[in-house]
Amino acid sequence: MANLSGNSLFSGIYSGLNNTYSYLSSISPDGLTLDSINEARADSSKTQYINPTFASYLQTNFNSIDKDNDGIISSDEMTNLTNRMSAQGLTKAELTQMYASGASGLSTDTINNILEHFDDMDTNHDGRITSAEISAYSVNSARMEKEDEFNNQFATNMSVFYGSESSSTDDTYSMLSYRYKNSNS
Repeated sequence: MANLSGNSLFSGIYSGLNNTYSYLSSISPDGLTLDSINEARADSSKTQYINPTFASYLQTNFNSIDKDNDGIISSDEMTNLTNRMSAQGLTKAELTQMYASGASGLSTDTINNILEHFDDMDTNHDGRITSAEISAYSVNSARMEKEDEFNNQFATNMSVFYGSESSSTDDTYSMLSYRYKNSNS
């Protein structure tokens, strides 16, 4: 698996959410409401400035982000959201939702690897992964890959030295058998 950086994943999420929130709230004089998100997403003159993935996330999760239920996502509520994500991590559903269109700048392969190995990365089994868990998994995967390479090379070296048992011809010798063949002549 490629070297995954949990920090780059979460940085992409934070900046994407914050940039989308900032733009949407700047064009919504009464505060960022569900209606203002819907209107901005429907207005073709504004869609070029809106990241559709993160706007969709804000729209879909509006009620859970709007903690005081006043119908407006405030900057404090947005900060609380990103702080919670930073401290507690993201669920598989949140990652899937935010990276459905590759909005982070991370490759689709990277996101698919994270989603595919989500349960392995979630070492505390809380249903969320943090940047530390992603980075630890990446380091552990790289270590295991090097161990596998070493073990495969060791096995190859041993078969060259001792010879291959699958060899069916008399003219195939190992380093060891060649030495004994020459000493018996």
